Amino acid sequence: MDSGFRLFPEQASTIGGRVDGLYFFLLLVAAFFTLLIFLSIVFLAMYYRRGATRNRQRANSDRAWMLEVTWIAVPLALVMFIFGWGANIYFDEHAVPPNSIELHVVGKQWMWKIQHPQGRSEINELHIPTGRPVQLQMISQDVIHSFYVPEFRVKKDVLPGRYASMWFEATKPGTYHLFCAEYCGTGHAIMRGRVVVMPPAEYAQWLSGGEQQPPVSAGEELFTRFRCNTCHFQGSQQPRGPSLANLYGQPVKLSTGQIVIADEDYLRESILNPPAKVVAGFQPIMPTFQNQLSEEQIFQLIQYIKSLSTMSQKTSGAASRGQADQSPQQPPAASSGATPPFGGKAKEER
Repeated sequence: MDSGFRLFPEQASTIGGRVDGLYFFLLLVAAFFTLLIFLSIVFLAMYYRRGATRNRQRANSDRAWMLEVTWIAVPLALVMFIFGWGANIYFDEHAVPPNSIELHVVGKQWMWKIQHPQGRSEINELHIPTGRPVQLQMISQDVIHSFYVPEFRVKKDVLPGRYASMWFEATKPGTYHLFCAEYCGTGHAIMRGRVVVMPPAEYAQWLSGGEQQPPVSAGEELFTRFRCNTCHFQGSQQPRGPSLANLYGQPVKLSTGQIVIADEDYLRESILNPPAKVVAGFQPIMPTFQNQLSEEQIFQLIQYIKSLSTMSQKTSGAASRGQADQSPQQPPAASSGATPPFGGKAKEER
């Protein structure tokens, strides 16, 4: 974190150079037309000044339409070029690489709370490695905040009741500013922190130093504590709630006939407001957990539900490989004793 004066923040992310390129081009265009208009005004004021002998009669020309077409076509082409350039950066900023590290961020008056998937958590600090994309899943616990790292050229509004996502990839080890860029109350000025970018080996060592519980494990405990496993399970009896295995990211048919995708926002809404989207074939009997769970706990439950999809896929893949590798002397294992995908426990959500 450079304490000296800088006209522009340091570039420390892969997107930084592209954002600056567009920004400086806009400055150049604005400066060019400002200077052109200023010099034109000065010239015309001097040329047609009082007392100067000039022809002030209105000129009649059959080619005046060419001037009109020019001052319409040139600005149109220029702004469409700028639009295409900006749209290209915008779409790349929202296309999260598949190998990114997913972190959870909660904004609240007046701090940033950050959760790593391995279990370490931070307040007003964010430790990340160089050369690895980092995705932030963010939500506000109270009012609108804005996650802003000037050196990375990224900023994203963080809203209550809705997940927002952004990603970046740091290129230089160092310590950088972290701000809230949206006025969020009397303590807005103190809602700041730092981003610590580390070489991958140092980052791995830093991660191993924490003793906190991973979100998936914490979510499983919440799942059992709130008795979600009494309705969401797989077994011989008809469950009272839909199965959660392989649910995340899949289309879900609702009782209204609508098809929705089971993403983070859907899972969160199903936990806090179950009657909003009832799955087809089930009754709206699930109780609400509004005001019973913090945003961190909701995130942990969602991470656990997401892990059920990953776990089921790994289990089915291992079973397929096992059947393919069986010799004729090894008959297939009996399916009657198969372990349910929830590890013998029943699950919750929608």
